[in-house]
Amino acid sequence: MELALRIQIEELPEGYFLATSDELPGLIAQGRTVAEALEIARDVARKLIDARLERNEAPNLPSTAERRDYTIVVAA
Repeated sequence: MELALRIQIEELPEGYFLATSDELPGLIAQGRTVAEALEIARDVARKLIDARLERNEAPNLPSTAERRDYTIVVAA
């Protein structure tokens, strides 16, 4: 089952990118690029969700079939 998770990306003064999620407490990932931060965030999310499942705590996240959020970037 695939879960959908909103990720926020913040550019740090040092030039790195920080990925966090309000939906999955404890998810913090840092990368040199946005893509790298997102890739690391995906791995951290898997580990956090697996740990919750081991403790019989089901994550309260929508599946990809249930979520319909989109972001587009438009050059001005």
